[in-house]
Parts: sequence; structure tokens; C-alpha cells
Amino acid sequence: MTTTGPRLETLTPKNVEDALAIRIRPDQEHAVEPVAHSLAEAYVRPEVAWPRLIVDDGRAVGFLMAFLDIDWKGDGTLIRSGLWRLNIAADEQGRGYGRFAVESVAEELRRRGGTEMYVTWHPGPTGPEGFYLGLGFEPNGETSGGQTVGVLKLA
Repeated sequence: MTTTGPRLETLTPKNVEDALAIRIRPDQEHAVEPVAHSLAEAYVRPEVAWPRLIVDDGRAVGFLMAFLDIDWKGDGTLIRSGLWRLNIAADEQGRGYGRFAVESVAEELRRRGGTEMYVTWHPGPTGPEGFYLGLGFEPNGETSGGQTVGVLKLA
């Protein structure tokens, strides 16, 4: 049996329980909201939220949610898109699913004409800073809610 590798699925009544069952490592829980929180935000902000389940070989391995053309400052002067949430199941980490998720969001943003991708991360030894820096994100000198803001050029 051959596998096709990871893919993104739209959330549906058939797979929402799989998404809700995703658990990250306990030492990462301070750095990202649970999937249920993300789905609630997607429900109340459908105009900017882009939630997807990451599936490989028939199993849910992670969840991502992008933000599309969000009003960053809340005053209409700065519109941005990027990765809002990334939850990779604890026992699936280190297998390239996080990289796949980031690349998938970057591909979607390029498809929509985007030239930059934003992400925020909690600083600290158990945070994902090294992961995002390794993928080419650069801190832009801003913070948002105590988190570092990073940007990846897509052009």
C-alpha cells in the first residue's frame, strides 16, 4: 500500500472529532490554544479564518488555521495574512508535518496574491522560535500579545 503523504482537509462533521482529539505536548500548551478554541474563533470569524486538518495515511496528525486579510491593528490601516495556529499531535512531531503546514499556508497565500506570511510565537526554551526561524521567518521588531511577530517573504 502506498501513501500519498500529508494533505489538508476542510473541517467537516465527519472529521471534526479527529481535529478535536489532537493533543500537543504538555510543555507546549502555554504556546498554542487547543483546537477547540481555534474552531470557536473560526466559527465567529469566518471571513478571516482558514482552518484545516492535516491528515496522513488516514490519520489526523495536526491542525492549522491561517488568517486571511485580517485587520492587524483594528483600524483598517494594516492588512495581513499568515499562520494563526499550528497544533501537531505530540506523537507526530518531528516528522515534517509542521513544515508541511507552513508550506501549505504559504502556497495558499501565494495563490491569493500574497507576498508575505506572518506568524507569532511565544519566546522561550519550549516555544517554537527555532522552528519558525529555521523555515525562514524573521522577527520584524513587533510583538502581539507578548508574542514575537515574524514575517516570511513569499516572492
